[in-house]
Amino acid sequence: MSSLDPSGCKKRKRVERVFKFKAFGEQGYPIESCGTFRDNVKALLEYGNVEMAFVNGMTFWSFQLEVHRHPPSHVLLFVVEESVEASLNRHCKHCIYVGWGDHMICNKKYHFLIPSKDTMAAFLSYEGNGSSIVMGKLNFVELNGHTMHGVLHSNGFGHLLCVNGLEMGSDLAGHLVMEFWNRLCACLQARKVSLIDLAKQKSMDLRLLHGVAYGQSWFGHWGYHFGRGSFGVTQQMYQKALDALQNIPLCIVAQNIGTSNMEIPLLLSRYQTLSSRSLVTLGDLLRFMLDLKSRLPKESTLHTYNPGILVENSCRWSPKRIEMAARVIVESLKKAKFRWVSRQEVRDAARAYVGDTGLLDFVLKSLGNHVVGKYLVRRCLNPVTKVLEYCLEDISNALPNQEEFVTMDSKLKTRSKISRVQLMSDMFYIYRHILKGQSKDIDNTITSTISLASRIILDSKYFVKDYNKETPFRLEPQAGETSKVYCTIIIQDSHEECGKKVGTTPYETIMLRNTATFNDLVDEVEKTFKDIYWGLKSFMFGSILNLNPKGADQVFRVTRSGSRLVFQGKLVETGTIQESIYENGSRQSFIVDCACGAKEDDGERMVACDICEVWQHARCLKIPNNEEIPNIYVCSRCEQDILVLPALP
Repeated sequence: MSSLDPSGCKKRKRVERVFKFKAFGEQGYPIESCGTFRDNVKALLEYGNVEMAFVNGMTFWSFQLEVHRHPPSHVLLFVVEESVEASLNRHCKHCIYVGWGDHMICNKKYHFLIPSKDTMAAFLSYEGNGSSIVMGKLNFVELNGHTMHGVLHSNGFGHLLCVNGLEMGSDLAGHLVMEFWNRLCACLQARKVSLIDLAKQKSMDLRLLHGVAYGQSWFGHWGYHFGRGSFGVTQQMYQKALDALQNIPLCIVAQNIGTSNMEIPLLLSRYQTLSSRSLVTLGDLLRFMLDLKSRLPKESTLHTYNPGILVENSCRWSPKRIEMAARVIVESLKKAKFRWVSRQEVRDAARAYVGDTGLLDFVLKSLGNHVVGKYLVRRCLNPVTKVLEYCLEDISNALPNQEEFVTMDSKLKTRSKISRVQLMSDMFYIYRHILKGQSKDIDNTITSTISLASRIILDSKYFVKDYNKETPFRLEPQAGETSKVYCTIIIQDSHEECGKKVGTTPYETIMLRNTATFNDLVDEVEKTFKDIYWGLKSFMFGSILNLNPKGADQVFRVTRSGSRLVFQGKLVETGTIQESIYENGSRQSFIVDCACGAKEDDGERMVACDICEVWQHARCLKIPNNEEIPNIYVCSRCEQDILVLPALP
């Protein structure tokens, strides 16, 4: 993994603190997560290095993160504070697509970026030339290809916009990036985070593969679950589609394959032989194949001989002696407590149990980057001392039980193997000919059932994680000199005679002195919410729902610490201004009524009728993606109305 060293540009050369990538975001590293989201972000940024202050309405901080100490490898985390006043578009399309269009627009949003080699080079070239970060249409924040890009609004809601792992040329594996993002959101006490799952591997949609194998998307391993479906898909439809595909018996699939095509029966037999457990359903098969894939090193093969060293017939030592020597070396490395140890130290420690130095040299030479038991033996050259070093990595939690993988044939104990290329080829065949229903040899009834369920899963792209789910509101005894209350605001429409409630906000934590009055509380609530939301600058307090206290009354003599209070009020500005304070404010007249059942914009390609101005999905109207939307379009309803009109004289 190459290092993106910030000292590559003279203007950026400075002494700065280096944080450990794999620990960043843990409690106390670098901050204690104890306040609100806004408090935690401010505390985090105090540890960052200010790159640029208020350039085009943005302020940049950077953090240098150490991925590996040996060999040395670093990445940069950029945090960009963007003011809504300077934003080209105040409305967040990601909020609209995931169903948060009724949220109020926030004053600020924070971008968290780990740039790739290409985007980092672009950043350094701009800064080195003394140019603005924004050059024409090219914006560093909006560049495609970042290793990670997440954005969090000042109310704690956010979106993970991209994660690019090794498959996309990144130096970081995708699961490491996700673990980093998950720690960061938990540390900052984010509320909810959404993402669009478009992850692919070898042109296969992972949300379909992992959905059938594990009952959840790849992002489900980090707590992301169904948030919203496109084309009218509901959570119930999504779950039924997963269950249907997972539980399809393999015998039914095999029985409905034409006699002219024996590829799928052979494929099923191959993996049934490899597994020590019976593979009954399609879910069992894909789960086994994905687990097997995670066990295979890249460009390597899985051998039935477990120590990780392929023993050729010409080898002077027996497999039993080699296995014994390998386990002795692993036990010696375990005593080093997972730190890097030189080859000579490992050899000397193993010699106490293995007297044959030739055998030790052979095993040490062959053992690098191989799995032995539940450990991965890593080997690399120290760039400073130029000495080979070894280290153990415990992979027991990442890999399936090794007892699940057995020999294909007892007669081929030392020779049988399956390559990673073969595994991926088989997986793609299943994806194409079974899940996507592109095989003509399968019965039409089964094909239509599988295709429908697959389409429902593929139309479920928006996933959400609720970081506050495990921290519900609760009443608390007063402790110390301050206490908290949870407050929200309801905006009343002044145009309605009855004062109709048109908008609410999530609850915010308000800390007060134990002797604070309701006047103090009102001032603090107005200050807090005006600091968060762009549209509440003209908010005027009216009353507290279900309470009628006097301004001089002490808060915690009327209500308990941890109580939830609802503040009602109105905006001084009305009309268009009030409508535009919401994320979907510009689309409140955007009417969606599609045959699939969709009633809101879900981010898919749409076309509007030129008469009634109602939007429908282009796919539902059978307009292919490779065709342009017609300049003039009339929906079927309006077309029927036109046909019944009387003819002109």
